[in-house]
Amino acid sequence: MTYLDLNIEEIHKKLKSGEITSQELIQEAIKKAEQYQEKYNSFVTILKEFPEVKDFSNPLAGIPYAVKDNFSTKGVLSTAASNILKDYVPVYDATVISKLKEKQAIMIGKTVLDELAMGGSGTTGHTGIVRNPWDENRHIGGSSAGSATSVALGIVPYALGSDTGDSIRKPAAFGGVVGYKPTYGRISRYGLFPFASSLDHVGCFTRCVKDTAYVIDALKGEDIKDMTTLPNENINYVDGLDKSVVGRKLFYFKEMIDIETTDVELKSVLDNFKETISKIKELGIEVESVSFDKQLLNAIFPTYFIISCAEATSNNANLTGILFGPRDNTNNINEMMFNARTKGFSELIKRRFVIGSYVLQKENQEKLFLNACRVRRLIVEKMNRLFEKYDGLILPSSGGIAPLFDEDLDKLSERYLMLENHMAIGNFGGYPSITLPCGFINKMPIGINITGPAKKDQDVLNISYQIEKQLGYKNINAVRGAEKWNIK
Repeated sequence: MTYLDLNIEEIHKKLKSGEITSQELIQEAIKKAEQYQEKYNSFVTILKEFPEVKDFSNPLAGIPYAVKDNFSTKGVLSTAASNILKDYVPVYDATVISKLKEKQAIMIGKTVLDELAMGGSGTTGHTGIVRNPWDENRHIGGSSAGSATSVALGIVPYALGSDTGDSIRKPAAFGGVVGYKPTYGRISRYGLFPFASSLDHVGCFTRCVKDTAYVIDALKGEDIKDMTTLPNENINYVDGLDKSVVGRKLFYFKEMIDIETTDVELKSVLDNFKETISKIKELGIEVESVSFDKQLLNAIFPTYFIISCAEATSNNANLTGILFGPRDNTNNINEMMFNARTKGFSELIKRRFVIGSYVLQKENQEKLFLNACRVRRLIVEKMNRLFEKYDGLILPSSGGIAPLFDEDLDKLSERYLMLENHMAIGNFGGYPSITLPCGFINKMPIGINITGPAKKDQDVLNISYQIEKQLGYKNINAVRGAEKWNIK
């Protein structure tokens, strides 16, 4: 075990006592980052120079962290894992980066993502594939792939990511760590390269819920540079973790859980979920099965895909080779833009832009884009009615373990359409949503997801913290393995 295997609170105490210096901690993180880089490809950029920290009054001071490479970092390469931005160095910091600098947290590098954050595999970044630390032949998930692996490998105690459909919470499940996206507007998105602005959230990876609360406490707050941010509420999430959860109520969708299946992996996930629910009930939390319109559940993915592609097409219209991206030597502007967008984007990104442009065409808007927006509204309205009675939705984070690179799921199966995509509901409604480790299948971690009502971040973190204590899965490190958790 090393110092970086400890949680934020423990590291903070050792820094304050002088048992370790910030520079020693940083060098340990850099050594690990470089050691694992070739095998797992977590980073686009690993930094070499760092400020000296002497004041450790803030819990995050002197502690290294990593940042998804779609956040603007002044003077530091910020590529969004795309060839069109492979040489882009911003002149300003994202608000979350500025806040962490003020707290003297130490950024050690920028992490690999799916290109422009569009994807859930961790395989489409311009620097190559990100591999799962538990099994290098498997996906870690995306789009926040490198941030997930940097925490799962013990390189850093926490890392920043962005979540548009499940881009923090799914990789967290596949990596055996905690992934959290707060209420929409709780954290400023200023300086985050936009994918789909109505769905994008800033969040983080940690190895325990308490660390998540420390990070969100540091990042939350109103920002005049982001008009969607929420007013400050002066709530300290760390202080609210120990509250009793007796009488809290959670629900799950019976259409996803109360099913018969011949899919062995899915059956193992459902069995684990039912065992997890039994342990949660021992805390005094009520958990009930609720029926949800199956047509709406099956519509989650196509709804997400249509809206996100449409917004992505609009948001990335500036990547032309004129304002951003490589310019060639031609004097013809149309040819310059054509060359930049043809050579600068992968086939996957170009397909998404074509789809987005298609659904936004005047003759298609009513049938495709506006209908998707209506379905989103129906799902959110139904969820809001459920949240009048319940404190949260609890479901498996995925229908199985991290897939192998050559594995191909049936994209029309109910497992794929529902259990693999339900976390997008958290983005549809801007709800706080967290993934926690809840066990292992075939020596690979799996997770549960809890999504709560908008602005109830404190309740979601409180419930998750107590569940984490009950289950015992915390501070999991892929390098050290999980023998203590009796994986099978």
